[in-house]
Amino acid sequence: MSFMKVDDLEITFLGHAGFIINYKGRKIAIDPYRVSDKTPKADMILISHGHSDHCSIKDVQKISKFGTIVLCPVDCQSTLIKIKEIELHIVDETDIIDFGYVKVEPFPAYTLKGKHAKQDGWLGFVVKFGNKIVYFSGDTGKIPEMQKLSGHGKKGNNFIVMLPVAGEDIMNYMDAFNCVKLLNPDLAIPMNYGAGVCGTEKDARMFVDLCKQNGFNATMLEKFV
Repeated sequence: MSFMKVDDLEITFLGHAGFIINYKGRKIAIDPYRVSDKTPKADMILISHGHSDHCSIKDVQKISKFGTIVLCPVDCQSTLIKIKEIELHIVDETDIIDFGYVKVEPFPAYTLKGKHAKQDGWLGFVVKFGNKIVYFSGDTGKIPEMQKLSGHGKKGNNFIVMLPVAGEDIMNYMDAFNCVKLLNPDLAIPMNYGAGVCGTEKDARMFVDLCKQNGFNATMLEKFV
């Protein structure tokens, strides 16, 4: 299956680190990359950072329409400003953007080693639909700031996390599992695999198996085609 339902959320995997979340007819896409021509138009697009497999102007153009809201860090501005019909907003980790039906909270994303430095200001996103909370981590390692999210799996929330299984440059499947242990989500979904960039389907399967063996709910979605 390329999608799954969590209450009134429908989550579809677009491939690599891309998702589209359908909430009561509103569609929020995240980091679309090499998406299917059948991918629906998005009302909002969240872009985590400027690497071309996350900030793909071709894919943003493909799934945007007149007035699509795009939130991104500053390093994406020079790329995305070329798309004339979108409503572009530059955000950082201090912002909280409330659209009524959804609240978007940019979150730090960086690695403690490698090519994703904290000072670059790249992002993950915490996307809140009432008590349904989706944490898209972006290209990150297991960083100290994640401790702030560990309470989201409590208090009657439905907490979903999307974590990379991308190898040593970001985090591998074991690192991702360690994040699950910290965050204690209701559902974990692997990403950053299968596009020939980093990570493999085997990495995603090992992550899911490890989560399930330790009592955590995890699902690997097929790419929407």
